[in-house]
Amino acid sequence: MTSSRRAFAAALAIGLAITGLATQATPAAAHPGPATPDLGKNVTVFDPSMPVSQIQATLDAANAKQVDNEMGTDRYAFLFKPGTYGTTEQPLQVKVGYYTEITGLGENPGDVVINGKVEVYNRCLADGGTSNCLALVNFWRTVSNLTVNINGAGQDGCRQTANFWAVSQAVSLRRVQFTGGTLSLMDYCTAGPQYASGGFIADAKLPATVNGSQQQWLTRNSEVTSWSNAVWNQVFSGVVGAPSEADFPATPYTTLDKTPVSREKPYLFIDGKGKYQVRVPAAERNTSGVGWNSPGRTLPLSDFYVAKPGDSVAKINLALTLGKNLLFTPGVYDIDRTINVWRPNTVVLGLGHATLTATKGSTPLQIADVPGVIVAGLTIDAGLQKSSALLRVGRNHGIGFTSPKNPTTLQDVYFRVGGPHIGKATTALEVNSDDVLIDHTWVWRGDHGVEGFTGGDTERWNTNIGTYGAVINGDDVTATGLFVEHFQKYNTIWNGNGGTTVLYQNELPYDPPTQADWMNGSVEGYAGYKVGAKVKTHNLYGGGVYVFNQNNPSIHTENGFEVPQTPGVKLHHIMTVNLSAGVVDHVVNGVGEAADTTKVGVPVYVTQYPAVP
Repeated sequence: MTSSRRAFAAALAIGLAITGLATQATPAAAHPGPATPDLGKNVTVFDPSMPVSQIQATLDAANAKQVDNEMGTDRYAFLFKPGTYGTTEQPLQVKVGYYTEITGLGENPGDVVINGKVEVYNRCLADGGTSNCLALVNFWRTVSNLTVNINGAGQDGCRQTANFWAVSQAVSLRRVQFTGGTLSLMDYCTAGPQYASGGFIADAKLPATVNGSQQQWLTRNSEVTSWSNAVWNQVFSGVVGAPSEADFPATPYTTLDKTPVSREKPYLFIDGKGKYQVRVPAAERNTSGVGWNSPGRTLPLSDFYVAKPGDSVAKINLALTLGKNLLFTPGVYDIDRTINVWRPNTVVLGLGHATLTATKGSTPLQIADVPGVIVAGLTIDAGLQKSSALLRVGRNHGIGFTSPKNPTTLQDVYFRVGGPHIGKATTALEVNSDDVLIDHTWVWRGDHGVEGFTGGDTERWNTNIGTYGAVINGDDVTATGLFVEHFQKYNTIWNGNGGTTVLYQNELPYDPPTQADWMNGSVEGYAGYKVGAKVKTHNLYGGGVYVFNQNNPSIHTENGFEVPQTPGVKLHHIMTVNLSAGVVDHVVNGVGEAADTTKVGVPVYVTQYPAVP
C-alpha cells in the first residue's frame, strides 16, 4: 500500500470512528424530543408512571439472581426518573444484591422519592440458605441520589422496625436521605445480630441510626439525627450531629469537625428539559454537612463515550484522544492493554459496578500527572498473568502538573486480586502524583472465592499473588475511607509527605503457610500500615489492623502500624484486634499490648501516637 493510500485509509478510519462515537453518544437524535439513551442491556430506567407491582417484580427478580452471586459476572443498574415510587398502602421495598446500583436521576436527592425501603439483609451461607447468616461478605453494591420514606408495611413485625443496611466493604450510600424511621447498619432479624464489617456513607441526611454490630464505618459530610452503639472503629468526618469522641476508647468514636479535602461523586441526572447530563462537583476543603449544592460543572451525555462490554481498548483510547469522557455501562470488560487517561478534568464513570479485568498482564488504567481527573464507580480485577499495577496515578512523583484545588480523585473504586478467578498483581493501587484524593476504596486480595484451589490456603498463598495493596508515593494525598486487606507484604505503604487518612481498615493475610513466609528481613511480618522512613508529616485518624492467621495460628506480626518517629507523623485513635488466630505483638512501633488469642474480638487501642506529653 502506498503512503498516500495509507494516509487516506487512516483518515477514513478516524472519520468513521468519530462518526461512530457521535452516533453512540446520541442514539435518539433522529426522534423528536429527549429519549432515554442507550446505556446498555443491564441498565433499567424506571418511570413513576409505571405500576408499583411491575417495578417491584423487576427488582425482586434481579435480587433473586444477585443475592448469592458474590463472584458472578452479572452487573445491574436501576435508575429512577424524578418522581415518587410506592405509596403508603403499597410501598416499594427494594432489596439490593451483589453488583447492583440503585440510583435516582434527579438533580437533587429529593427529586426521587421511594415510599418503602432500600435494604440489605444478612446472607445465609449454609443448609440451603437457612443458617450461618451474616453480613461479613455483603460487598459490591451502591445506592445514591434519592430519598427513602421508610415504610415497612406488609413486612413481618421485626422487619417493620427499621431500614436494614447490613453490609461490609465496597458498599456506598451517597446523596441519600432517609425519613420517617430508623436506619440500622446491622440485620437483627435474620438470625441476628451478626457482625458486619465496614461501609461508607457520604453526603447524606440520616435518621436515628443504629450501628449495632457494625465493626467499622466511615460517615463523611452528612447530617445524622442520632447515632447509637459502636464496635471497634467508627469515624465521622464533617458530620453534623456526630457523637463526641471524648470518651474514646470506651466508646470508639473518632470525630473530625470538618473533612480536610472532599469532593462529591459525579452523577447522572435528567435536567428540566428531559436531557441526560452528568454533574461533576468541585473539590472543597474543610467542609461539613451535605454538599447537595456544591459548586461544579455539568456535562452533557454527548461529551461521554458510552462504553459497553466487548469494546476494545483501542476504541476506548481513541475516544479519550478525541476529547471524550468515559461512561462504562454495567458488565465485565477484558482489558488487554492500558486505558490511558491523559487529559486534565477527564471523567471516567462506571454504572452498576462495571468491572475492568486485566488480561495479558496489563495495567488496566493509567492516569497521567494532570489535575482534575475523576475515576468513580469502577471495580478493577487482576488477571491470570501478573500486572505491575491495576491502577496507576501518575508516573513519577514530583513530575507533572497537579493542583491542590482540583485534585485527581478516585471514588468508589474497588480492586480485587483473586476471588472470581486467580489473580496476580505486584501492586493494586499505585499513586505517584501529588494532590490526589482517594474517596472510598476497597483494595482486596481475595481470602476466599471460586478459584478452585485444591490445596486450600497454602495453594492460594503461592498462586494468588498480591504483593502490595496501596502504594502512595505522591505528596499531599488524602484518603477518606481506605480499606486494604490480605496482601502478602505491606498492605499500605505511604511514602509521600503531607498525607492524610480518615479511617483505615485492614486485615492482614489469612494464609501465610509458615512464619518464614511472613518475614520482613529479620522482622516478624509486615505492618498493615507503613509510613515511609523519610516522611516528615502524616496524619491518620481512626485506623484498625486485624489478624486472623487461620492457615497457621502460631504466626506473629511485630507491629500493626509502623511509622517514623518524628513529631510531624501523628496517628490518632488506632487499634489492633485478634479474630481468633495469630498474634500482633504491638499496635505501633513497639507500643501497645499484644493482640493475641486471650483477647479475641477485644481491641488493643492506642489513643495517640506519639503520646501527647
